[in-house]
Amino acid sequence: MLSMFLLACLVGLTCLPARVRAEDEVKTTAVEETGTPAANAADEAKPAPQPPPAREFMRWKLGGNLRARVELWDWFNPGTPPVGQQNEYAFLGSYVRFTALRVTKHADIFAEVSVPILANLPTDAVAPAPQGQLGLGAAYRVANGDRWGYIFVRQASLTLKAFAGEHSILKLGRFEFIEGQESFTGDSTLDWIKRERIAHRLIGNFAFSHVQRSADGGQFSYNARGTNVTLVVARPTVGVFELNGNKEVPNVEYVYAAVTHTGASKKYDARLFYIFYGDDRGLIPVDNRPLSARRLDTTPLNIHTVGGHYTRKLGNADLLAWGAWQGGDWGKLTQRAWAYVAEAGYQLPSAPGKPWFRAGTDRTSGDKDPIDGTHGTFFQILPTPRIYARFPFFNMMNLNDTFVEAMLRPHPRATIRSDYRWLRLAEAADLWYSGGGAFQSGTFGFNSRPSFGSSYLGNLADVSVDFKAASKTVLTFYYGYAHGGSIIHSIYPAGSNGSLAYWEISQRF
Repeated sequence: MLSMFLLACLVGLTCLPARVRAEDEVKTTAVEETGTPAANAADEAKPAPQPPPAREFMRWKLGGNLRARVELWDWFNPGTPPVGQQNEYAFLGSYVRFTALRVTKHADIFAEVSVPILANLPTDAVAPAPQGQLGLGAAYRVANGDRWGYIFVRQASLTLKAFAGEHSILKLGRFEFIEGQESFTGDSTLDWIKRERIAHRLIGNFAFSHVQRSADGGQFSYNARGTNVTLVVARPTVGVFELNGNKEVPNVEYVYAAVTHTGASKKYDARLFYIFYGDDRGLIPVDNRPLSARRLDTTPLNIHTVGGHYTRKLGNADLLAWGAWQGGDWGKLTQRAWAYVAEAGYQLPSAPGKPWFRAGTDRTSGDKDPIDGTHGTFFQILPTPRIYARFPFFNMMNLNDTFVEAMLRPHPRATIRSDYRWLRLAEAADLWYSGGGAFQSGTFGFNSRPSFGSSYLGNLADVSVDFKAASKTVLTFYYGYAHGGSIIHSIYPAGSNGSLAYWEISQRF
C-alpha cells in the first residue's frame, strides 16, 4: 500500500500540465529552502521578495502558486513496546495559493489565500516521553487530528508609498516577515549568503512547513544610499503545523528594529538589530529545570536580543560573522545567553561544475545549572529551523554545529548541494532542543529531550538536487542521514540512526 501511494503521488506531481508550471513560492529562484548557489560573482541576483502575479483583471494582477512534496521519514527507533508506533512513514503535504495585487501611485494592496492539504499522515507516531513525536508527520497529526485541509488568508496588506519621504514605505495588515532579508545587495554571492546563512535565524516564515507563518502588524522601511532601516511591530499567526492559519497566536508579540548597510562596491553587507519578544500565554516553559519547578513558573517571557552580522567578498572567497546576545526575563529566571556564527567560502567559477566550498561553526549557549536563577540557553524566538537543520531534528539552542559544505552547478538548470555536520550540545547539563517557536495558543513551540549528561548529539550527512525543469517549474530531491550519538542512543536504544527524504515540485501560475 505504501509503495502504491508513493508511486501515485510521484506520477501525479510529475505529470501536471505545463500551463500551470511556476517558480517556487518560498525560494523565489529555488534558493530559500534548499539553496541554489551563485555560479560566480558575476551572476545576476534577482531576490524579489514578492514576485508579482501574472494575469490582470480590472487592474488587479492575479496569480498563484503550487507546492507539493512527498516526505519519507525514518525517525530514530523508539523500540517495540508499545507495539505499533510508527517511526517509518510517508505522507503528502501540499498547498495551493491564490494572489491578487493592485498597484497604484500611492499604495499597493496585496492579498493571498492559502489552501494547505495533508494526506496519509501517521496515526501512531507519538511515543511516551522522552521519545515524543517521531518526526514532523507526527507534529501535523497532533496539531490537526483527522483534519486534512483548510483555507485561510495568509496575507492581506496595504503598503503606503513615500509614507515619510520618497525613500520610505509603511506596510499594514497581515504580511510575511523574515529578519535579515530586509534588503539585498544585487551581488549574487552576498545575496545567497543573506538568504541561506543569515535570514530566518531568529524570525522567519517557517518556509519548510505546508502552512507556514505570517505576521499581523506593521512594518516601516527606509531605503537610501545603500542603507536600509526597518521597524516591525507584529504578532505571529497560527500556522506552521496547524492547518487553520486564520488566527493570531494570542499574547505573543515582537518588535524588530534593524539598520543594514551595503558598501558602494557591493563587497560587504552589515546589519545591527534589536528584537523584543514577549510571551504571556501562561504556558509551562521548556527548559532544564525539574517539571515541578517549571509548573510553578508561568510568568511571562520578556526577551531582549541585540546582534548583528557582517559578510564580505574577497575575490572568490567570502566571510560571514553573525552574533547575538540576550537578556531579559525567562519567567522568574534572568535570561543571559549568546550565539555566534563564523563561516568562510571559496568559489571556483572556472572549474567544471563551478564548485563553491563552505565551512563554519554555529555556536549557541546552553544552561550550566538548572537551579542557579539564570536561564543560559539561547532562545531562537520564531525561526525557520529547516534552513539551518535540513533534517530538522535539532535547532540553534544549546548547540555546537560545525559543518563543511559543497555546492555544484553541473548544468545551468541544476544545483547539487551536500553538507556534513558534527552536532554537539554546548552544555551537557542542558537539553536537546528542537522546534521553531510559537504556532498555537496552547503549544510552547519548542521541544526538548534529556541529554543524560552527554554532549554528543550526532552527525548529519545530506544531499539535495534542485532542477529548474522549465521557466516556472522547480523540482527538488533531498536525502539526509543522521548517525545518532550517545544522547540519541540513550533515548532510542532500538535504533539511533534516522533519515529524511523527499521529492518536491514548486510551480507558479
